[in-house]
Amino acid sequence: MENTANLSRSSDDVQADKEASGSVIELVERIASVVLPIGVALYAVLYIGIEEIYAVFGISPQQAGIDQSVLFGRLVGTLVLVLLLGIPALGLIIGLGWLVNKVTFGYSGRLVAGIRKRPWVAALIAALWCGATYWGFFNFVGDLDLTIMIAIAVGLGVLTFLVPFRLLRRKPVGRAGLKVLVGGLTGLGLGFLLILELSYGAVEVQRTGQANLLLDTLGFQDQWAVLKSADDDKPLYDGRWMMLLGESEGTYLFYDCDKLETFRRPIETTNLSSLQLSPEREEGFTCGGLAEGAGQ
Repeated sequence: MENTANLSRSSDDVQADKEASGSVIELVERIASVVLPIGVALYAVLYIGIEEIYAVFGISPQQAGIDQSVLFGRLVGTLVLVLLLGIPALGLIIGLGWLVNKVTFGYSGRLVAGIRKRPWVAALIAALWCGATYWGFFNFVGDLDLTIMIAIAVGLGVLTFLVPFRLLRRKPVGRAGLKVLVGGLTGLGLGFLLILELSYGAVEVQRTGQANLLLDTLGFQDQWAVLKSADDDKPLYDGRWMMLLGESEGTYLFYDCDKLETFRRPIETTNLSSLQLSPEREEGFTCGGLAEGAGQ
């Protein structure tokens, strides 16, 4: 009898371990099905963001020495920042949802469960969400106000996503594909929002000579130096500070904050002195002092 009981307990323990393992694996699969499409789409779109940063200064990333390995490292760093910001935000949303469910005595949870059981309602919510992800893209290619953007989001969602999403929800494979599609569009939407912020940040650097936190995270070097001649070590350009954008094929690329110009100099004829990262600026400082003087 004791052996039988021990065997029975062992069988129960094994079954419990299997259920626990299965639930953990299922949880990981569900998280991966949402996070991976977002991460891949975000990574792909951020490449455009780096091009936009250097386009503000009239050059390409390749001209600044940004090859694929450097680009990969910078994009991964940005994704880490997004992840660090996204996890607390997701936890906060889940906590608020739990609190609302407790305050409403479980009514909100039953409401969500009821919505998930109604394919047309769930498909409509997913369609409107995917339509809203185009907000960043349309603001990237043009300047739209909130009313027009809401109309575009609703139109895209209802006309192009609603029926396909409803059809996808009929089978488990379709529901899995729907998660991937929604996650991918979410990543693209976040990516274009980041591109807008990166573009604004690059314009601010061009105007004020200071980079923001997002540009720093992406690896944009807010590095300044005084240029000297390699022949006699005398200061060039009246000893003014120049921002070093990068180097490639034996040449430095600099941004002249005073004249609002981007120019090249050969490495062998240029010495960099008094290097500084993110130098302090007095309040109200703006670039273009010499450019304004020349235009008057």
